[in-house]
Amino acid sequence: MNILDIGALAQSEALANGSLTAVTLMEATLARIDAVNGQVNAIVALRPRADLMAEAAQADATPRTGWLHGIPIAIKDLSDAKGLPTSKGSPLFADTIAQKDSVFVSRIRAAGAIIIGKTNTPEFGLGSHTFNPVYGATRNPYDLSRSAGGSSGGAAAALACGMLSVADGSDMMGSLRNPAGWNNVYGMRPSWGTVPAEPDGDMFLHQLSTAGPMARTPRDLAALLDTMTGNDPDQPLGLSPEPNLPEMDASLGPLHIGWLGDWGGAFPYEDGIDAASQAALGQMATLGHKITHLPAPFDAEAMWESWITLRSFAVADGLGPLYQNEETRAHLKPAAQWEVERGLGFAAHEVQKASLTRSDWYRCVTALFEKVDVLVLPSAQLWPFDVDQVHPPQIAGRDMDTYHRWMQVVVPAGLIGLPVVNIPAGFSAAGLPAGLQLIGPRGSDTKLLQLAQHWHETTHWPQARRPQLG
Repeated sequence: MNILDIGALAQSEALANGSLTAVTLMEATLARIDAVNGQVNAIVALRPRADLMAEAAQADATPRTGWLHGIPIAIKDLSDAKGLPTSKGSPLFADTIAQKDSVFVSRIRAAGAIIIGKTNTPEFGLGSHTFNPVYGATRNPYDLSRSAGGSSGGAAAALACGMLSVADGSDMMGSLRNPAGWNNVYGMRPSWGTVPAEPDGDMFLHQLSTAGPMARTPRDLAALLDTMTGNDPDQPLGLSPEPNLPEMDASLGPLHIGWLGDWGGAFPYEDGIDAASQAALGQMATLGHKITHLPAPFDAEAMWESWITLRSFAVADGLGPLYQNEETRAHLKPAAQWEVERGLGFAAHEVQKASLTRSDWYRCVTALFEKVDVLVLPSAQLWPFDVDQVHPPQIAGRDMDTYHRWMQVVVPAGLIGLPVVNIPAGFSAAGLPAGLQLIGPRGSDTKLLQLAQHWHETTHWPQARRPQLG
């Protein structure tokens, strides 16, 4: 098998035992990028070839510093990698060179990874469709006329094409889940606080977004999560869980899985999404797990209002200074301006009300997890849409009233910081990938990874059906 098609842990083992060199791996990686990246536009700001080959040669000549020693990685273009641009998909930051690594990036680098460039993302990560005025759109490798999802669309497409073996992403509104589902790979939103954010600005109020890993196998997902994980002493909130990878081979007994369907009709699904999801659940049942179809456990509209209030409140905190300046405001896309305007317009009691709804939902789902082990929803409500669309205006005949309503299915977990693993779940008749969200109670990250590994050992979807590119 091609060394780019095996997992990161397998590459690491080969590098450790001397059957593979970092130079050979880098040469193969750059050749794959040359062959396919022009079609999908997943990796951006690629470093000069000579520099990368020299760094690979140095990796071969020095003692191993960690399991990622000599393995090429590209960082999502919302996070900082020292010496590389952090454009955030915005012309305002296109020439901004990072002076240091983000916290989790420093951990990846310390584990020996060679950072080759960045992965593409929407402007400021807003909207689950990866396009921006700096680098353009990332295309789905299974159908180049379709979206790769977002905001970790570049990372997911790069994984699917074999340009990377593991990748980082981030997730506020499905950005580790939607693109993973649409690119036939694994993506994990860990329990909030597991992977530290940056110790900048407010560190208490905005508990919505988190970084996390993406990979073509759950074991690689666990390994990268363990590298990114751990409390940051410069931040007041966070978790320091036990490592996941050592537990991946532990016995996993039958689990009770709750299928939430379309949330009592609240979530419109494009034709084929429900059928693909239930087919995957049927296969999961053959692995010994019990599947129960659950009624809607909470008011979806109340949850949505809580979400869009807290999201806009958080976005206004980050982008408010750019909006307040008329010159820079003109460079913000309409969705960003809309979010900031909403966020700046809220009274304190409206934000408090939204947080109370969030708290009510957390109490509700805690009780629900006394009855089931894992909750399941689709990773997206529709198949990958036209890459030239900004966002889908309708799903199944129902109008989408915001630029992000089409991703409402990811809100239940994201609103309250629950861990979620996206698993590949098959393909449409047209050959487009589908995914499922495996959702667990806070702190159940290891159990979700074990379930994903159990699924992977049966299906091997990323290896069984690869993109057919030149």
